[in-house]
Amino acid sequence: MTVVELRVLDGPNLYFTKPAIKLTMGVVSWLALAEERAQRLTRRTGFRPVAAPGAPNSDQRRRYVARFAVHVARLLADATATHLAIRGRPGPGAEEIVIAFVWRRQRAAEAFARELAPLLGLCLDGRRSLEGAIGAAADRLDRTEPGPAPTVLRPTIPIIAVTGTNGKTTTVRLIAQLARTAGHHVAYTTTDGVYRDEDLVEAGDYSGFSGAAKALAQPGVDLAVLETARGGILLRGMGTDHNDVAVVTNVTEDHLDQYGIRTLDQLAEVKATITRVTQPDGWDVLNADDPRVLAMRRLAAGRPWLFSLDADHPAIRTTLAEGGRAISVLDGALVMMTSRRHAHRLLPVEEVPVTLAGISSYNLRNAMAAAAAALGAGLPEEAVVEGLRTFVLAYTAARGPDQVAIAELHRYLRGRDPHDLVNRLHAGLEDGGKPQAPVFATELEALEWMLTTSAPNDVIAITALAQRTEVFQYLRDRGGTSVGPSRIRELVRRGRG
Repeated sequence: MTVVELRVLDGPNLYFTKPAIKLTMGVVSWLALAEERAQRLTRRTGFRPVAAPGAPNSDQRRRYVARFAVHVARLLADATATHLAIRGRPGPGAEEIVIAFVWRRQRAAEAFARELAPLLGLCLDGRRSLEGAIGAAADRLDRTEPGPAPTVLRPTIPIIAVTGTNGKTTTVRLIAQLARTAGHHVAYTTTDGVYRDEDLVEAGDYSGFSGAAKALAQPGVDLAVLETARGGILLRGMGTDHNDVAVVTNVTEDHLDQYGIRTLDQLAEVKATITRVTQPDGWDVLNADDPRVLAMRRLAAGRPWLFSLDADHPAIRTTLAEGGRAISVLDGALVMMTSRRHAHRLLPVEEVPVTLAGISSYNLRNAMAAAAAALGAGLPEEAVVEGLRTFVLAYTAARGPDQVAIAELHRYLRGRDPHDLVNRLHAGLEDGGKPQAPVFATELEALEWMLTTSAPNDVIAITALAQRTEVFQYLRDRGGTSVGPSRIRELVRRGRG
């Protein structure tokens, strides 16, 4: 037997809602045994499983060996008078299993984990006594210095955790904007840094355990929004012992094959971690248009609050009947629905800038998720509506292009100060690492500038709302042609290649 990894998970994690030890072991010898011999050797120890060992090197055999390893771990725990919650499962590699158990003192827990691989190896020899080996291991553990207790934070301010494959950072920033509009001082974490209100405190990827600690250490904050990435959950666990609101945006195939996560179902299981530590009177805000996210409501600890582009989604009807809530789009407006089936109008979609007047379905879902999270955290409705109206996201535009231009859209100001809007866009560009951009009175003027300053083979992207017709005509007058689906496919394949 080999120890592939012994990892200390300091906060709620994939396996437990408390700090845990994750032990990954290579079990090649157990996997290779003939089925009859594997069954005979395990039964010598008192192991009585409900399933047979299965064929050598099969998935059934890996599950069988994982269950047997849990049995051995429980025998050792009993010998040390330790009451442990223990789980086992197949590991990330074809020849590996994972054993996880809750820990209370770090050095004692690590010492316990190190005893397991030798004990499993000993069980391969039918002539040796497992009972004697467990007694000797228990004696060693009794002499081990217990070590420090877990350091997971127990916050006293509202915590909103946000996870998902796409849209996490946008949703976090939008929730923070809604909270600031309501008069809160907000700390929030993203893959770009830790922020207090609109100030960057520390740059870097803080979507994990340490980000929560840095955010909650900021003076004077009364609400925290924490971006929670898959890597942080798997490597150290969550940074707080609970959420008041959890948000899951979606689960897609980006970044598979990292940290042993190879399927969408595995990825969804990891991201569902944040829903299992929501306070019972809190809310789990879930994307009903994503089946894997929707399925998380079955094990979620909080109350369900669904968001969907389809106001007649069957899951919304079920959730409302069970006392949950929902947010959707009805007659061109964002609406909140309660258990009384009442659809309360919040504001027209075209007044939410981040949705590009409603044509960006991704950001429309992000806006719904943020609004639900903010309302679920107890923010006043009028502040949520005003925050949605005033949030703009030049930060996203700054991340990819070499150059950015700002075009004023006076038709969509709806009473907002155009100078304040431009200042907010410049602030977003600065967050994204770009210098201030030129500002143009119309989209057409911005496009003309981009064409003038571009080089052959450059790609230009323009958000055309008020002057969409004029922009297309401008391009056609200069020899521009539209591309059909077949050409799009060709370009995408070339790009992927």
